[in-house]
Amino acid sequence: MEAAGEDAWFTCDGTPGLTYDDSLPLGRPHSVAEDGYALAIGCVLLVVGLMFLKSAGLVTGGIAGIALLLSYVVPLPAGVLFTTVNLPFFVVAHRTMGSKFALKTVLVNVGIAAFSGWARLSVHIADVHPAFAALVGGTVIGMGVLCLARHQAGVGGTGVIVLWLYRTRGWNAGVTQVALDVLVLAVAALVISGPALAWSALSTVAISLILFAWHRPGRYIGH
Repeated sequence: MEAAGEDAWFTCDGTPGLTYDDSLPLGRPHSVAEDGYALAIGCVLLVVGLMFLKSAGLVTGGIAGIALLLSYVVPLPAGVLFTTVNLPFFVVAHRTMGSKFALKTVLVNVGIAAFSGWARLSVHIADVHPAFAALVGGTVIGMGVLCLARHQAGVGGTGVIVLWLYRTRGWNAGVTQVALDVLVLAVAALVISGPALAWSALSTVAISLILFAWHRPGRYIGH
């Protein structure tokens, strides 16, 4: 983040949340190796979460939900679609978050596409209850996003637009993100059943709860 007092945590798509207190002490910066390892773990967790949701026929909010929704009509892994749909957002990420964040976001998306292709060849989930998929899949995705956010990276997507609107027009980031998530779920209603839509909404809650619980000011001093 560029301005003092605007160092925010990010939701599933990189949306700013609670702001950090600039007076808090900063820890030792992460090394390149630490960043690389964390980004790889974040990518794996996101892919695993997407696999659970896809196997149960669910979607979720943000760019992940859009990718899952498209995967039901396009014969490609959700992770590959995740990266493809994200391409236009990389330019916006560069302008709103800076080159370092944008570069990490590009690397994350390349990693998600690669791990998704590998997972498709290596793992097959024959059956999973939608409640398990929603709670565990959403939680795993949330942990992946948390891992990325701790290392100043994101997944791009609608959250970049939310951040841009927050910075340029002062729109409330949380409200805007929720509105976009609701829009994704509304479109999903044309493709998936009512019960699946309800479980999909639960998955978005599971993602958000992880970030609300563990990505808060003062709980982490690395940067």
